[in-house]
Formats: sequence, structure tokens, C-alpha cells
Amino acid sequence: MPEPKDGAPRDPARPRTVGELRRRGYEPRTVKREIRDNLRHKLARHDKLFPGVLGYERTVIPAIVNALLAEQDFILLGLRGQAKTRVLRALVELLDDEMPALEGSELNDDPFEPTSTWGRSRLADAGDDAPLVWLGRDERYSEKLATPDVSIADLLGDVDPIKAATHKLTYADPEVIHFGIVPRTNRGIFAINELPDLAPRIQVGLLNILEERDLQIRGFPVRIPLDILMVFSANPEDYTNRGTIITPLKDRISSQILTHYPDDVETAAEVTRQEAWIERTGQPIEIPELFRRLVEEVSFAARDSELVDQSSGVSARVSISALELLASNLERRALITGDDPVTPRICDLQMLLPALTGKLEMVYEGEQKGVEVVARQIIGEAVKKIFDETFPEVDRALGSGGEDDTGPYAEIVAWFADDNQLLLSDDQPFAEYQAALAAVPRLAELAEDRGETEQERALAAEMILEGLHLHLKLSRQNLDSQVTYKELVKFQLLRRQRAKAQRGDIN
Repeated sequence: MPEPKDGAPRDPARPRTVGELRRRGYEPRTVKREIRDNLRHKLARHDKLFPGVLGYERTVIPAIVNALLAEQDFILLGLRGQAKTRVLRALVELLDDEMPALEGSELNDDPFEPTSTWGRSRLADAGDDAPLVWLGRDERYSEKLATPDVSIADLLGDVDPIKAATHKLTYADPEVIHFGIVPRTNRGIFAINELPDLAPRIQVGLLNILEERDLQIRGFPVRIPLDILMVFSANPEDYTNRGTIITPLKDRISSQILTHYPDDVETAAEVTRQEAWIERTGQPIEIPELFRRLVEEVSFAARDSELVDQSSGVSARVSISALELLASNLERRALITGDDPVTPRICDLQMLLPALTGKLEMVYEGEQKGVEVVARQIIGEAVKKIFDETFPEVDRALGSGGEDDTGPYAEIVAWFADDNQLLLSDDQPFAEYQAALAAVPRLAELAEDRGETEQERALAAEMILEGLHLHLKLSRQNLDSQVTYKELVKFQLLRRQRAKAQRGDIN
């Protein structure tokens, strides 16, 4: 029988018995050889490996390919939110579309060379008439999240006294064994997530499977050879905080592959675009690329912050959750104001704090400041970076917007120096929001070429105000999602001193 083509449709005339399968010329392969062969076919056809996994094309994926071509078990080692579980689950795409096994077998027995005592007995009794079952790819993948309460019985199996009593068998009979999840994945892929959380004595139980490829339960003299690909994931933080991987087990895992966060904002934004739910039915929501990039810069700023525990990591879920909250805030504004379309504003960023405060682990200094204060600071750093890359440089001199400030923002700062204020909020109708921004001189001119629509230009105008605040040119007061921009206090003092000097009150 020719090798099954990955992704091929199921054959309605597939063999139903061992004899039919034999006459078709079926040749069994180990699961690792099967994966290797299918992987070779994909590479030769230039098929995309691990669809939906972005940013690993030149790092993680080649390392996984090399491990699979070498028929090795491997572990993915990386911080939270680095797609480790997604990569492991995608391995099923390298299995054949279907695989034959003896019908009724707990261990997915090979029709020609059964592994279990039951399978050998069944084949001896029925011979070529033994019926088959065909297992799909997903049925050949099992996964276990490691927790301290996982037992040997859960993973490998144990003696079942009820089975012994029902069938009147002694405990010396292998038929009394109730198999765990690992042997039930025989001829498939078994994944353990967060391996260090597995108790050391339970990790010892995996040693034989990884090296001798066999299974022993409760000291039974019968050894059960397993055909299985074992893959694992772990977080480096776990090695010191929650547990460890015992040295003999690490030695038996052939490849240790390091994962990582996206190296650039563009890749990170593509990941978020793929994962975040922002298509809200019936609501005219539009999120421009500038704001998508801004959301990603928040995560990048958090990964650079000295106040955030970098050994814990900043998950890609931060950006995903933030973008979903942003879409919800736009949906809420659309329902309140009736605007069409509804686009983001800088004042919307205050509503993204819940996406950060629950996912950022602080170092001691960060805990002293408070997680919300740190989150606001990180958002400010992200906005400042986008502003500096998009708009003219802010004059470094500490001017008040008067004669000593000749930069492009002088008129804007001077307008606020005349005791003018500007109130913006996330629930203003767009017309009111746009009119408030239009009251500030030169602001519309600076934002004119920063967007194709009036909504994008209004966002650019607001970003200019926020950038001036972050560069200490304007003061900003927050009241929930309402923001008031006004003159900076130090500029007020400077102006008053100059006024007194002009009146002769001081030298």
C-alpha cells in the first residue's frame, strides 16, 4: 500500500480486516518514521510548516524540523505566551491522515505486531479476520498539563482491582492493568506542558519510556514496548520558582529548543491580528495601523521596563487582550454616540489597563509603585516612541511657548499658556471631539498629512498633545477616561516671574 499522503481524503474502500490490510501491501512504520517521512514530503513540496505560528521561521521551526528528522523527542523552553502549546498541537499535521489499529485495543495495537497481551491474544484467535479501526490524526495526539497532583497511575497506569474481580484474574495477570494516558497514546504523539510542575518521583516514571521505550507498571515482569513521540514544554522560570526537571530526564530529552517573543513590532502585530477578536458584528469599528502598532509597542515597552519581572516574561496575550478591550471600548462608544465609523483615540488607552495589570509581574520597585502606575508609565513610553518616530522633534529648551520657544509646537504651548484647557474623553461624539481639537492653533496643520481620513487626522492631533505632555511641555490630568490638557505648572511659575520682572517687582 502506498504511503498515505498527508491531507488526503479517507478511502471509503479501506481495509476492514487484518487480512485485507495485508493483501493491500500495508507496511507499518514507527510514529517517528511516519512523521519524518511526511515532513520530508512537505519540505520537498515547500509546504508551509506550522501554519499560524509567526516569527519562528528562521529560529524555532528549523530546530524542530532537525529534531524530527533525527527522530528525537524534544522540549520547547520559553516564557509564557510564546506559542509553545500551539506548536506542539500542530505536530498532528505531520501524521498520516489515518492509521489502522486492532479494533477494541486500548493501546492502538499494530495489526501485524500487537503490543498488548490483549492484542496478541486477539490476533491469535481471529487471525486475518481480526477487525480494524482507522484512527484520524487528532485521535493520535494526547496532552497533559503537568500539575503536582498528577500520579503515576494517571500517566502510566495501575492495577485495577475491579477488573481483576470481574474477570477472576490474579494480580499477576497483565490483563488487570488499567492503562494511563501515555500508553493509550501508543503509536501517536504525547505532550506534557509545564514539565517542571511534575513531581520528581513522577518524572522518574518517564525515564524508561524515553530511553528503553518500554513501560513497567507496579513491578510487573511484563514489559510493554511503546511506539510514541514524547514532546514537552517548560518555562525557564519554573526551574527556580515552582520545580525542576530531574537531571536524568533532561539527559534523555534529545533536543532542547528555545522559543522567544517576536523580534519586531510588525510580526507581533500580525500575531495579534490573527488571534484577537475585533470583528464586532453590526458595529462600524475601524482600527488604523498606527494604533495597532501602538498596542504592540506597549508590550515591547513592558519587556524593556526595569519595573517588570523579565524572568516571568510579558506574554503575547497582553497585546491580544488589549486590542480586544480596545474594540469593546469602540463598540461601546458606537452604541452611545451613534458615530459611523468609530476609531480609536489616545484617551481610549486608559481602558486597556486591565489587560496589563493582570498579566505583568512586578519586581520589588514596581510593586512599591503599584502595578497600575507602572502600567500607565509603560503606555506612556509606547506613545512617546510612536510620537518621536512620527512627528517633528520637540524643542529641548524649557520654553513656555513664547519668545524662547521657536519649535514647531510653540503656538500650541503658547495657547495653553494663556490659561486655555482642553477636555477629551472616550465617550464624546466625534464631532465634539474634533471641534475640541480644532480649537488649538496649529494642531490641525501639524496633523494634516498624518492620516487619510478625518478620524486618523484627529487621532494624530491628539497624539501631538500627548507627546507634548510626555516631553514635559503640557500638563495632563486624568479623571477615569477623561483627559484634560493644560499649561505645565513650571511654565506658569516662569510666566509669573517674568511678569513680575516686567513690572519691576523683582530684579
